[in-house]
Amino acid sequence: MSNIAVGTAGALAFPYISQGASHASAASKLNVACVGIGHMGNAAVKDALTENIVALCDVDWRPDEAIWGNRNPAKTVAENPQAKQFTDYRRMLDKMHKDIDVVQVSTPDHTHFPIAMAAMEHGKHVFVQKPLAHNIWQLRTLQKAARHYGVKTVMGNQGHTFEGARLIKEWYDNGVLGEVCEVHCWTDRPIPPWFIKPDSIPPKYEKTPKHVDWDLWQGQTKERSFSTEYVPTKWRAWWDYGVGCLGDIGCHCLDAPFWALDLGMPTAVDVLLDEPANRQFTPFGAHVIYHFPSRGEKPPVTLHWYEGRARPPKLAGMKEFPTNGMYMVGSKETIYHEDMRPTSPQLWPRERMRDYRDVLKKKSIARVAGGPRLELFRDIKGEGPQAGSNFDYAAPLTEVILLGSLAIRMGHRIEWDAGKMEITNVPGLEHLIKEPVRRGWAYGVNLWM
Repeated sequence: MSNIAVGTAGALAFPYISQGASHASAASKLNVACVGIGHMGNAAVKDALTENIVALCDVDWRPDEAIWGNRNPAKTVAENPQAKQFTDYRRMLDKMHKDIDVVQVSTPDHTHFPIAMAAMEHGKHVFVQKPLAHNIWQLRTLQKAARHYGVKTVMGNQGHTFEGARLIKEWYDNGVLGEVCEVHCWTDRPIPPWFIKPDSIPPKYEKTPKHVDWDLWQGQTKERSFSTEYVPTKWRAWWDYGVGCLGDIGCHCLDAPFWALDLGMPTAVDVLLDEPANRQFTPFGAHVIYHFPSRGEKPPVTLHWYEGRARPPKLAGMKEFPTNGMYMVGSKETIYHEDMRPTSPQLWPRERMRDYRDVLKKKSIARVAGGPRLELFRDIKGEGPQAGSNFDYAAPLTEVILLGSLAIRMGHRIEWDAGKMEITNVPGLEHLIKEPVRRGWAYGVNLWM
């Protein structure tokens, strides 16, 4: 195991600048490397089958089908024999950077940042699963780095490519809803297999299994002993590694209102919890209230997020809530969709859509197909528009998500100065805005801030 810094980011020079050069012409295929190929990473591999998969990288190579089901990393390698296999993404980039166009990052939240940064430093375009990063400093650094290296980027919030997201924005822009001051989003999380309360906090010591590089899995976070309470699926609930239920679903459910209303940053976030806050593990149930200021002529917005058993008030005539959903209340009309993504938005009640038949048909936003990874591939080849959830969009959206998660983590109100990147009402939380990292994993602070 090498102790080299991630990429060469500790240096004050900009290495491997290629301005996003690609091996692929519009008519050819891209060379894709996939980092994290089990569970959610398996979907990234499948989408990349439209291109050339040249490298597969993971830190957990256990062959046990009971752990992975039909998303076994070893099986993925067997199905893609042309791809070279790696455990350390840094070695993959060092050895193969000349043969890679795109790096897909489908790892736990806490390792999104170092992998994406290392890839961009090598001039590679990147797909990164949601949420984009684990802390706000990382988000802003990724955004700056993408601009500097001139690479194409996208975050994996699939709903941003959906027809429904476009309809919601178009209906709002066309004045159907009137002024919107109130938004409600909810999820059924926390639920198994991602969220299961541990027997103890911290969990009991377990021996690291064969075929798992536990040091690499931990990345830049502080060292802890291996536990099946973390891997392969339960890490989301632990604050060191995940961003809780908001990190899991928020980038989906809050995406459409964030985009349509041009929300920007909240000035404050309130929280009500079903149980006391825990600095290591997410509580099971929360109601988060974001306060967004006015934006030009657009009025202030209060956005509510509910997880666990918490739910918003029912709309008139609504018999029961779907497990995930969103509604926006306007001065003229209310828009609603079920599911965590905007699969089928409608005015509420649905009969109200009859009065807007002509305006609801107006389409001003380009449509895309196939989800964010294929959208990115087309963008790189020059076959389509810029990916919608590129880092200039995804970083601010994820910052909203992380602010809500911080309020849940602390168990109290947060007042946010976005310009200074500071929590103003509670001193001493700088370590949560820019988390400390283990030796050998740090990026130069003066380089990016």
